[in-house]
Amino acid sequence: MRYLPLTPADRADMLAVVGADTIDDLFVDVPAAARLAGPVDLPHHASELAVERALGRLAARNRPAGAGPFFCGAGAYRHHVPASVDHLIQRSEFLTSYTPYQPEIAQGTLQVLFEFQTQVAALTDLPVANASMYDGSTACGEAVLMASRVTRRGKAVLSGGLHPHYGETAHTLAHSAGVETRRLPAAVDGEAAVIEAIDADTACVVVQTPNVFGTVTDVSAIAEAAHAAGALLIVVTTEAVAYGLLKSPGEMGADIAVAEGQSIGNGLNFGGPYVGLFACTEKLLRQAPGRLCGETVDAEGRRGFVLTLSTREQHIRRDKATSNICTNSGLCALAFSIHMSMLGGAGLETLARINHARAVRARDALAAIPGVEVLTPRFFNEFAVRLRKPAAAVVEALAARDVLAGVPFSRLDPGAGLDDVLLVCATETTTAEDIDALARALSAEIAA
Repeated sequence: MRYLPLTPADRADMLAVVGADTIDDLFVDVPAAARLAGPVDLPHHASELAVERALGRLAARNRPAGAGPFFCGAGAYRHHVPASVDHLIQRSEFLTSYTPYQPEIAQGTLQVLFEFQTQVAALTDLPVANASMYDGSTACGEAVLMASRVTRRGKAVLSGGLHPHYGETAHTLAHSAGVETRRLPAAVDGEAAVIEAIDADTACVVVQTPNVFGTVTDVSAIAEAAHAAGALLIVVTTEAVAYGLLKSPGEMGADIAVAEGQSIGNGLNFGGPYVGLFACTEKLLRQAPGRLCGETVDAEGRRGFVLTLSTREQHIRRDKATSNICTNSGLCALAFSIHMSMLGGAGLETLARINHARAVRARDALAAIPGVEVLTPRFFNEFAVRLRKPAAAVVEALAARDVLAGVPFSRLDPGAGLDDVLLVCATETTTAEDIDALARALSAEIAA
């Protein structure tokens, strides 16, 4: 049976209360040109069984990442997530919990978020971390807004190595707040241009390492230049596993560090939900967006946890809030925290070294192919190559051979003029057989 929550009499009563004769009267403010003349081009209602079968046929057209050689990265990474992570996050006390406004009945959730903050602070080497954000890109945008509030300046310089989607997200959020974003031209290794772009109006500099092309950069010199000009340095990381091997943002002088935490504890999930990491220096604490969980003691001196300094729009007047973020990807943050606890510091370093070793092997295999040029000089688990043919066409051709070769840069930034650049990623899930299959297929396609 169809689910019909309202009867005709219910609808008539509701229309009478609001003073409308028909449902069409509710849409009189919508221009006629914007209204559909008939039903949308979708199938009519069907039984639950028929819908399941139709959706199953659609799902069967997808190719799972684990179905064969897979080299896609560019901000979303395939890593092994232990089964215990998914088992634990599905416990009812975690799966159904929401905003812990009442600490006396939400100590478990609050402690999880506090431990998550502690892990993020340790990874970034910055003293303050919040209780997560939507994802890495929106965390980047919030960092730009925060820097503008702190410095009282209205311009952000975005590195040419910043993921284009992060740049677009930052621009969207900043533009609405009257903050200008200056995005430098896409560059595999162009951080010197960032220093040249800093001036007296710059509120912050946004750099990414490893950047969207995979290039690893010590941004300490950029930090010095930004601070000398009175600007803040925001360091972006899209691959959280890199924290196990590379210099931390705090060690390089970052004022704010933001990252995508999907790589730890969270699968690809068709692009989301993911979890944003956000950390900053202690002097910026009161301008940090999102939730903060603090440790305290109760009336009897027992350890406890509470929300603190939560200057979000749900807590205070909207015009005084530091952020309008209304959730914190809590379940994804829990998955991150559980997986991180299982790995520990030594485990994360080992995982990072395996990732790098697999990527080096993939780099060497592709570099030996005529018509393939490796562009990335220093990398973690991802690198860019220039092909003799348009990268998007090569990816489609290799997909027909059951090899997902990577992400064409043109898909991320169509106007950059880098249609021949392919981003290739290898993680601990990449096998030697996968790399050999990629090399054979790419060699054949380039030669064709």
